[in-house]
Amino acid sequence: MEIDFSNSSKEEIHDFYKNISNNVRKYRIEKGCSQEKVALDIGIKSIAFYSNCENNKYEKHFNLEHLYKISKSFNIPIEEFFK
Repeated sequence: MEIDFSNSSKEEIHDFYKNISNNVRKYRIEKGCSQEKVALDIGIKSIAFYSNCENNKYEKHFNLEHLYKISKSFNIPIEEFFK
């Protein structure tokens, strides 16, 4: 029997990442940017990787550096992604 000592469930963490990716997508669309433009702007050469992060697929997620660079690209505070 495996004991889980975590203070957060897997579902809770999944929802956390989903909220962030949804906010990134929302601001990207508001700014009129393509996934390709944002990916290249923040130094990601794989559009598929960016897309997987934004769509919360294959357990790919934006890290803090990605979110920092995206916030600079969109000219918004990084906190907006966590609301």
